[in-house]
Amino acid sequence: MEGLMHDRTVPRRAANALAGLVLAVVLSGCSSSSVGDLFGSSSSSPSAPAADAAAAAAAAAPVDFDCPSVEIRSGASTLLVAATPKGHEASATDLRYQGAIVRTARECSLNAGIVSLRVGIEGRVIVGPAGGAGQVDVPLRVAVVEEGPDPKTVATKLYRTTVAVPAEQGNVNFSIVAEDLAFPMPRGGAIDKYVIYVGFDPQAEPARPQRRPTRRAR
Repeated sequence: MEGLMHDRTVPRRAANALAGLVLAVVLSGCSSSSVGDLFGSSSSSPSAPAADAAAAAAAAAPVDFDCPSVEIRSGASTLLVAATPKGHEASATDLRYQGAIVRTARECSLNAGIVSLRVGIEGRVIVGPAGGAGQVDVPLRVAVVEEGPDPKTVATKLYRTTVAVPAEQGNVNFSIVAEDLAFPMPRGGAIDKYVIYVGFDPQAEPARPQRRPTRRAR
């Protein structure tokens, strides 16, 4: 997904020093299943693109199709949060938290030529040597890419969740279900080339707290 979610390689020094922090169960548990089996049902409805694109795609929509598979983006599978100010690379002694993706899931539905997605991500935040109780901002990007000689981004969105780490607890699980990604069904069998990529996006702009409206003095 060039131009969308750039591959970010974990610094070699940090990766080697921190390898022991990622539990074996985190890496061995990565899998893909249905969103319903993994996270339960939800009543939220996804958004749809323009009506003219939907009408054009409906005529060419196949009766049966396979929902694109989910892959964890290379270079974006780990989140490193340093105790030093933003912009510094996390070292073996400066690591506050480390995030990892454990499992993924997806479901597709087709309506009037529009494919609506539900993408589930389950992960884990592990406390590092410089970590402790606190709040961890976890930015995750989901993108649908048409693979080929010239990969094309079809849809993408950034999602965030805040993980509360209690005192004296080594790791905390988290989960996100993205339900507002949709794209027109491509013609022919082009959807077979589509891949749903998920990964951490630490370079995304931090979430801004909403300001309360000020009251004017009478």
